[in-house]
Order: sequence, then C-alpha cells, then structure tokens
Amino acid sequence: MAQTKGQTTMVQKSKVNFKQILDHSHIANPYPLYEQFRETPVAVQEDGSYIVSTYNEIVSLLHDPRVSADMRNSDAQKRAMEQMQQRRAQMIAQGQPVPEQEEVEPPFIFQDPPNHDRLRRIVMSQFTPARIEGMTSHIEQIVKEHLDRHTQGGQIDIVDDLAYPLPVTVICQLLGVPREDEARFHAWAELLATVLDPGQIQTEEQQKQIMGAGQQIREYMTQLLERLKTNPGDNMLSGMMRTDDIEGPMTPRELISTAVLLLIAGHETTVNLITNGTLAMVRSPELLKQLREDPDLVITYVEELLRYDPPVHFRTRTALTNIDIAGVTIPKGATIILVLASGSHDGERFKDPEEFIADRQGNEHLGFGSGIHYCVGAPLARIEAHIALRELSRRLIEPTLAVDPPPYRDNAALRGPRHLLVNFKGLVD
Repeated sequence: MAQTKGQTTMVQKSKVNFKQILDHSHIANPYPLYEQFRETPVAVQEDGSYIVSTYNEIVSLLHDPRVSADMRNSDAQKRAMEQMQQRRAQMIAQGQPVPEQEEVEPPFIFQDPPNHDRLRRIVMSQFTPARIEGMTSHIEQIVKEHLDRHTQGGQIDIVDDLAYPLPVTVICQLLGVPREDEARFHAWAELLATVLDPGQIQTEEQQKQIMGAGQQIREYMTQLLERLKTNPGDNMLSGMMRTDDIEGPMTPRELISTAVLLLIAGHETTVNLITNGTLAMVRSPELLKQLREDPDLVITYVEELLRYDPPVHFRTRTALTNIDIAGVTIPKGATIILVLASGSHDGERFKDPEEFIADRQGNEHLGFGSGIHYCVGAPLARIEAHIALRELSRRLIEPTLAVDPPPYRDNAALRGPRHLLVNFKGLVD
C-alpha cells in the first residue's frame, strides 16, 4: 500500500520528536513524552528514521522477518561508512597517518538468521536453566556480603554498593573470568554501553576512548580464550569453544564478540533493574510494606518493574523492504526505533498503565524484548533481581531517598540512575 499524502501528514504531526527523549532533561521521567508519541504510533523523524511507540506495532515488528537487527543494512549506516572511507582517503592523499581498521564481528544480537540462530543456539547450550539455578545460593551470599557492610545504617549507594558489583561478579563467574579481573571491566563496559545510545554525540577524544576500550576488552578476551583452550573449566566460555553446532562452531572472532557481549549485557541492564526496583519501593511505603509482608510477591513485582520502569527503553532495527504498518509505509533501508518502554505503557494493552501494580496479572511486557532476539540473559537477570530486591525490602530499616529524583546516566537507551543514595537506620539480620 503506497503512502498517501494524508498519511504522511498524519505521521509528521507527532507532538514530540525523538531528540526530546534523548535530551537529558527528560531522562528522569520520559513517560509523559512516550504518551504523546503513542498518539502517532509510527512517526517519521527529520533524519528519515521511524519511531514506533505502541505495543501491538512494536510486537508485530519484533516478529517480522522483514525487520533486520543488523545495522549494516541501514541506509544511515551505509552513508556513515561511505563518509568514513572518504575521510580515510583524504587523510591518505594528504599524507596523514591513518589508523588501521580492525574488522569486528557484530555480536549475535545484532545479526539476522541464519547466523544469529546458530550463534544463539551455541550460547543457549551453555546458558542452561540448571547452570543459572545453580548460582542461586552464590547470588544470595553475594547480596548478603554487600549488605552486611552497612549494618550500622547511615547511607548506601544502591548502584555502587550492590547493583553493580552483584551482576558483574555473577557473569564473570559464569563466563570463567578470574575474579581478580572483574574491576577492569567497569570502565570498559561504561564506555562501550554509550554506543547503544544514539543521543550521545561523542567528541573525537571520546571516540578514541571507546575504540580503545573495545580493543582492550577484545585483547583481554583473546588471551582468556587461549588460556581456557589449554585449561578449560566448568564455565560458559569453555563450553562454547567445545560446542559444535549443526551449522558449525563459533569462529575465534565470533567467540570474542559473544564473550564481550555477554560480559557487558550481563551486568549493564541488571544494574538498572535492581536500582529501579529499589527506587520504586523506597518511594512507596505501601509497596515496601507489601513486599515485607509477602516476600513471594517479588516475583510479580519484578515483572511489573520490567513493564513500568524497564532497564532498556528502545532498540534499533532496519527495514529490509517496504513495510506497511499503522497506515504508514516504512521504506526499505530506513532505521526503525522501537520504543519498548512506551509500548509497555500502552493503555490499549495494559489497564491503568501509569500505576505500579505489584501483583499485576497477564503482564506480557516488553522489558526483555520479544521474538527471536528475546533477551538470552532474562532468567539470570530475574533471579538476581528477585534476590536483591527481596533482601533490600526485608533488611533495610526505614529507608528514605537522600536525593529524589536521583542523578541519571546520560544513556537514554539503557536508562537508570548513576547513583541511588538511600538513608536507613540499620539492617534486619
């Protein structure tokens, strides 16, 4: 169906544009902007990208084989690569030193079938329910150790004192990264995570730092994989090296990109999940009371959290052909931005979407995505959040926020507080 003049006008009448979502002044509460976006389910932007903000349309595109997760298919990416090549040619012509371009394998979440499916199968063969369940007692011990450092009360930074160190310790152990190396990944992960946010325009120096972090983490993983090849252990990286899928094993480059992805994704989003969950309960004495009286409520509490204030707000895709949706034609090669957090607040799908209902039923949120790219680490993130939030609600005595709203990271895609300072009077044993 061709796009008509009337339809084009409808799309362009969106009250807000994506730049406002990326503006840090809205990051503490982007949900009113999302509500305005949903008035125009598919909105074209000045740069030719298409914002999709309603639940049914997002789910439809997440399950559509005509939508690609590989940004190399996008016209915008192709133009950026052409400009980069032109710049390199100019530098060579002027006799300037040109840095070598390292060919990097995109992680499997940024690839399409059939290669995506092969790599995901190999990862899932190691990311088993038994392995994840086997971490439960260890996760409980880590949470206890971090909270026990604050028995006298005072003030705790939920981010630095618990939400960050917990998942990074867990994913390092699962992958086979020595515990003494955990601290090295904090700076790398924060720099590399900024690449996922289109709102962050890096300076030339910042771009160098990001490229340097990427090179350093890949070099580290190359050396670690070599050691594990000689001395394998009961960990995911050793298992992935041994796994021979029906369509072939992982290549060395695929192993490295997958290891880097799991390490970063394995803790960046869980940090936000735990922090946002703590923020919600401390803001609401009623929620905190509910969790204390019924510890099992934490199961549906986390699902509602993933809907109400998720750690990932949007993902980017590319149209492989013209796609007709919601009265609009998204053209081939166009960038599609799926605002998952907006879809999970869609009143056409969720009753009272702006209310936090801890025992909400039928909660098919988009907190972990949907379709073939559904988050592989979802079971682990859930267990970590269940344990951390259960213990925080049970043990903190009279918690109150020191600063509200808390300071947020600049990343609008992986949205969460940079610090969450909580005052409390002590800990329950």
